[in-house]
Amino acid sequence: MNNNEVNNLSTANSGLCLKAENLEMSYSDAGSKVAVFSNLSFQVGEGQSLAIIGESGVGKTSLLYVLGALDTPTLGDVNLFGTSYAKLRQSPVELSAFRGANIGFVFQFHHLLPEFDAVENVAMPLIIRGISQDIARDKAKEILSSLGLKLRFSHRPTMLSGGEQQRVAIARAFVSSPRLILADEPTGNLDLKTASEVFSLLKSLQKSNNTTLIVVTHSLEIAKNLDAVVELTKYGLTTRNL
Repeated sequence: MNNNEVNNLSTANSGLCLKAENLEMSYSDAGSKVAVFSNLSFQVGEGQSLAIIGESGVGKTSLLYVLGALDTPTLGDVNLFGTSYAKLRQSPVELSAFRGANIGFVFQFHHLLPEFDAVENVAMPLIIRGISQDIARDKAKEILSSLGLKLRFSHRPTMLSGGEQQRVAIARAFVSSPRLILADEPTGNLDLKTASEVFSLLKSLQKSNNTTLIVVTHSLEIAKNLDAVVELTKYGLTTRNL
């Protein structure tokens, strides 16, 4: 694994956003230690986009969850704009607040709340942070409109197509103006045409907001349209040129 190469590639011409140091994720199986991944160190520049590719089962999603402070590594730490996740974990309330203010998530399956309409789903992260419902709804409508969903405000998820559901999920991820977006196979559940449209919208929002974007994907077509690509294998991380 050539971590220095990853570091140099990922931080070119930008300030530092995320720094992962010596990350390991492992579990015990019949008394033996099994490593999902180990000794991963890399960094990503502010406003840049990074694709993480690799075979199924090598730990890509597990890594993304660690980078998003949704899971705790066995060893190592992540710093987001200089803030250590390890220190934040001393206070679960502070960790949750930090994550909500700085990180947005897009998953393969949209995870929209079925009992709420599009505006309510997108406004939810703001309401949870204590922002008034009126302001939250206005912001939700603004970003939904920018994604071509002005006529879908009152539609619940079951009334939306797969592509529309994922656009709502993207709107929800960006509505809080996070500094980092983590996307796990964001187009993996869509047909090729819809996937291309949804990815273009994701990239457009990322660029216009100067948000750092890290995407786990099996699609080399998506990966090659990001600033940098790394491949996760059982041996570690290596840079890829597509």
